[in-house]
Amino acid sequence: MNWENKIATTLQWSSEISNKEQKEKVAQKVAERVKDGDVIGVGSGSTSFLALQAISEKVKVEGLNVLAIPTSHEVSLTCSILGIPTTTLLNAKPDWAFDGADEVDPNKSLIKGRGGAMFAEKIVMKSSSENYILVDQSKFVSKLGEKFAVPVEVDPRAVNLVEVELDKLGATEVNLRLAVSKDGPVLTEAGNIILDVRFKEIPNSYEKEIKSIPGVIETGLFVGFPVEILSV
Repeated sequence: MNWENKIATTLQWSSEISNKEQKEKVAQKVAERVKDGDVIGVGSGSTSFLALQAISEKVKVEGLNVLAIPTSHEVSLTCSILGIPTTTLLNAKPDWAFDGADEVDPNKSLIKGRGGAMFAEKIVMKSSSENYILVDQSKFVSKLGEKFAVPVEVDPRAVNLVEVELDKLGATEVNLRLAVSKDGPVLTEAGNIILDVRFKEIPNSYEKEIKSIPGVIETGLFVGFPVEILSV
């Protein structure tokens, strides 16, 4: 027996999706890659939300059997509403994965994490030999940090230490990400907080250097991953 209440059956996105037409075209591109028996890692964000809808339609029309490995509760809920069965990295390895990005530079390095799921997204991406990044033209930059700060997931006990160490590393601005519909900071699914950090320059080494600070769980810098960029 299936749940038939509103939350269990209604697709919802928290705000209006920007550049929706471009994103829908990219979503169709990734849906075309789905084959019977695929285990697919699914990243967070509005483009991934649209891609799941396109994949669900193909699965239903062609009678395919697929499994999704979600990177957030948001993705799990969307899969449930669309009837896409899910699994975890403990039980399966993804054949391929897709995700969005906040920025993409000419070397295919990324900033991700506006949705706060970069820790799970990075684990899934590293577990997959094929990764597709779905973006519209607004996400391309000449260098990382041009439009967005770097999200850094931090254990709350270490927030003061991490801020001090980020200042030493050359941060020009460090802000605690505050929630919109709750009092206090945004909490990740692991119960951590997020610092949004600005730098004048972001060398490739910063991904490892920031992660070496005690208390840092993950960063939104994705450097050196084998990714294919899908755009229109």
